[in-house]
Amino acid sequence: MSAPFDLLLIDDHPLLRRGLAELFEASGSFRVVGSVSSGAAGIELARELSPHLVILDLHMPGIDGLATLEWFKRDLPAVNVVVLTASAAREDVRAALRAGADGYLLKDSEPEALLAAVSACAHGRARLDPALALLLAGSPRERGAGCARVGLTERERQTLALIAEGFSNKLIARQLGISDGTVKVYVKHLLSKLKLRSRLELAAWAHRSGPSAGDGGWR
Repeated sequence: MSAPFDLLLIDDHPLLRRGLAELFEASGSFRVVGSVSSGAAGIELARELSPHLVILDLHMPGIDGLATLEWFKRDLPAVNVVVLTASAAREDVRAALRAGADGYLLKDSEPEALLAAVSACAHGRARLDPALALLLAGSPRERGAGCARVGLTERERQTLALIAEGFSNKLIARQLGISDGTVKVYVKHLLSKLKLRSRLELAAWAHRSGPSAGDGGWR
């Protein structure tokens, strides 16, 4: 069995932090190395511990979750950050995705689903709460027009489909029989063509656009 992931919890609700700590510790896949109530305390502890993964609330007093997320992506980019929040507001989701969140999950998730999603994020696979895909979508006409304008190549469509399924670059390369470097090029092209900033935004775009994003389906 592989070593558990070091996990840091940042949320201003102590009861929730305690429940999350018990849930993740009981799974055997995570070791909670810190539990703090503010972004400032989380940043200070992260500098000391360099955890594998951070669970981060979005709305907190003082340094809020978005500013904390931006700090992690700038100063500790190797740490995966999962936003866990009660907010399903479109502007909050988009702001977190653009800041580089590795996951955006809702606090009303079932415990088993939350564990599975956070575990995927710990392994480098972006996760967006399924309830949010439609929230981010425009009208069917807008989605169709967007897909028609993009002009993705076959390989780019295949890469996008695998990103939407949560595959890492290494797994995408293995699946498509190409090098990791080539996958990085395709991801760069996708971000540029779709005018997006993060891998999770790509996954969200793929989920909301559906199979029509490619000619005749994903594959």
